[in-house]
Amino acid sequence: MAIMDVIQVLQNNVNVMQKVIKMLGGVRVQESKKAAGKPRKMSAAGRKRIAAAQRARWAKIRAAKK
Repeated sequence: MAIMDVIQVLQNNVNVMQKVIKMLGGVRVQESKKAAGKPRKMSAAGRKRIAAAQRARWAKIRAAKK
């Protein structure tokens, strides 16, 4: 099979895939800037609860080692 034949087969496959994508509703690509949106902010109380829970997990592991 010559190179040009391989290229023709690949081009036909690309065309078929593009038609399938169109039939499925297209490709929705989000831009990274839009996808990021507004940064989420965690309250100080939330951070304290997470920190306390982590300290409790560490204490439990330390106590199990003794």
